[in-house]
Parts: sequence; structure tokens; C-alpha cells
Amino acid sequence: MYKRQQYIKSYFPNLTPTQESQFEALGPLYTDWNAKINVISRKDIDNLYLHHILHSLGIAKTIDFTDGTTILDVGTGGGFPGIPLAILFPQCRFHLIDRVGKKIKVAQSVAEAIGLQNVTFQHGSVEELKTEYDFVVSRAVMTLPDLLKLIRKNIRREQQNALPNGLLCLKGGDLQSELAPVKKTSILFNLSDYFKEEYFETKKVIYVQIVKR
Repeated sequence: MYKRQQYIKSYFPNLTPTQESQFEALGPLYTDWNAKINVISRKDIDNLYLHHILHSLGIAKTIDFTDGTTILDVGTGGGFPGIPLAILFPQCRFHLIDRVGKKIKVAQSVAEAIGLQNVTFQHGSVEELKTEYDFVVSRAVMTLPDLLKLIRKNIRREQQNALPNGLLCLKGGDLQSELAPVKKTSILFNLSDYFKEEYFETKKVIYVQIVKR
């Protein structure tokens, strides 16, 4: 099962030994936790590296975060996309939030087990969160218009990346209606342009620039 870690190495060949060992450890850790707390569909745990870890890293194909960038992961569940991205960008700071306490517990335990130093966790809702970040990342938590309403307050004015601050969201399927309200300020990236596996044919990263008023 864990041989699927080769997906990560083939698309991200410049990993350090620490990053390689951290990615390798995710397989047994999530399998063990998933047997206790269902954070990933039991039918899908065998596809952990393809459907969850590599999918999360799709965001890294659209932006190379500058060191010191701060990123909020909304609705992280068991730690996706936040934990894979935190491994890949050790000089950036990630804050993972979810309403479901047991899922945040899994994410925090996994991060501690692999020695991630650049991640913090919060059991709660983003509506209550006042802190500002450079980017918000999310994986199909809610519709784009609804998510944008909630996270606009959490985006910093100061810029330090090639892409202006905003939202990076992993989505699939037909997104025309969701994208209509943000057509002028969004970019759609097809993950099939970066990953050859059939799973990614309908998977996308949507970037939406958020300008603070």
C-alpha cells in the first residue's frame, strides 16, 4: 500500500530526507488512526497517497510559497491539505481549523508523530477566527461564494508571493456556477496538467484573489 508514496517522489523529486521520511510515515499513521476514528472513507484509505496526499499537494503546483508565508486551512478534517503542504513548505506557517474535535485530534497527533514544527491547530469555526493570513487553503468544504464570505476578513493586505493573497481551493466537477461571481478575480488550474493519473482528470485548484477593502 505504502509503495504509492512513489507518487510523491515522482512529482516532487527535490524532497529532503526529512520530508521523505515524514511523507512515508503518513501511510501507517493515517491507517492506524482511521481504524479508530473515521477521518477518511474506509474504502479509500488504500488510496491515501493518491487521493489525499498528492491531491493536497496539487496546490503546490500552482504556487511556490515564499518562506514566512502564513496559510490557514479551513475545514481541514484529518489534516488535508494542510499537513502535506506543511511538510513540503517547512519555512511557512500553517494553522488548521475544523469544527469536528476528533478530526482535529487526529491531525494534531499525526503532525506531532512526524515532528512537524510549523503547524498549529484549532477546534472551532472560521466564523470566530479573527487572525489574518496570506492565503486560505481548503478542500471542497463548501461552495466558493459561501467560503469567500467567511474568509475575506482573514486575508492580510501585505503581499509577499507571486500570486496576490487569496484563496486556493481544491475542487472537482462542474464549477461554472460557483465561479461565475468571481470570474474576474479567479484562475482555474487543471490538476491533469500536472498529474497524469486518471483520478485528476476532473480535479482542479481554484485561486481567487481577495482584496481587502
